[in-house]
Amino acid sequence: QMQMVESGGGLAQAGESLRLSCTASGTTVSNIAMAWYRQAPGKERELVARVGSGGKIYYAEFAKGRFTISRDNSRNTVFLQMNRLKPEDTAMYYCAPQSRPDGWTWGQGTQVTVSS
Repeated sequence: QMQMVESGGGLAQAGESLRLSCTASGTTVSNIAMAWYRQAPGKERELVARVGSGGKIYYAEFAKGRFTISRDNSRNTVFLQMNRLKPEDTAMYYCAPQSRPDGWTWGQGTQVTVSS
């Protein structure tokens, strides 16, 4: 069964950096497109960044120039480096395959809180 465990969130001040990690089990991250999503209170979950199996990368507009998605195949882990954080980046961050199977259950996520 495919499962993702997110970590690395925390409290940061505006302008600081955080690095999120997502360790996968039940799948091989190098073989599939993996993505980071976030959900702020009262808002819908949104795509932050995606890395394809061939390495093609997509960033949401708000992430361009500040966030970097990467993958360590040896650790079956996907990362999200977040620089120059803003208060509006405050959200729960999740990772997941771009194509999710029926019955997909989101992980617990990792909370990012940015103070001004």
